Amino acid sequence: MKRVVLSVALLVAAMGSACAETLKIAVVPVPHAEILEFLKPELAKQGVTLDVKVFTDYIQPDRQVDEGRLDANYFQSKPYYDAYKKDRPSSDQVPVVAVHVEPFGAYSKKIKSIAELEEGATIAIPNDPANSGRALLLIAKQGLITLKDPSNIMATAADITSNPKHLKFKELEAAMLPRVLNQVDIAMINANYALEAKLVPHKDALFIESAESPYANYLYVRRDKVNDPAVQKLAALLNSAQVKQFILERYHGDVVPAF
Repeated sequence: MKRVVLSVALLVAAMGSACAETLKIAVVPVPHAEILEFLKPELAKQGVTLDVKVFTDYIQPDRQVDEGRLDANYFQSKPYYDAYKKDRPSSDQVPVVAVHVEPFGAYSKKIKSIAELEEGATIAIPNDPANSGRALLLIAKQGLITLKDPSNIMATAADITSNPKHLKFKELEAAMLPRVLNQVDIAMINANYALEAKLVPHKDALFIESAESPYANYLYVRRDKVNDPAVQKLAALLNSAQVKQFILERYHGDVVPAF
């Protein structure tokens, strides 16, 4: 009888294991990986094992999904993906849910206000099209430059029509920007990289986007995965009350829920 009970138990365990699905997802460390680690136990209760792959750049998360190595990524805004797809038309990813906004800010170790910014100062900005445009728009809102079209999120340095202080712009990979704070007058840094560098955006930024920023970070998946039950379970949890509370309590306004 004991053998029969043991056999049944093993069969049930095997069936449960067979029913479980693994979802492989690419993220950057903060806050994306932290949010997903928070969700792992609840997702496991729903039969989904979350395999979180952490990257430190903005290129590999999309490439890995496009190549079918991973199922999804959670790190990017719609403007960023649109710019990525423009250069790689074969990419076929779709946004599932918006999760949070990371207000983009300006940081400096040389000045304490933009009034101290000297003529000819150097400002470091991200080198990807979506975030470089985002940086220039924010700089323009401070009255430091004028852009041909102040609503163009893909603006480039060529779109600057007025630059009274003759500011110089240095484009670098987004992940590098916190490392050059001692070498430039201002660095325009995404909040995730600012947080990784132990900066406190709402305290340390000279100026920063409002919570109404259009650059919400989305869960993206390949088109063939959008209706996958595991993806839908993850999407529901990413827009749940417990995630909203986690974001509010963990990041104190440096990361803002987008739902």
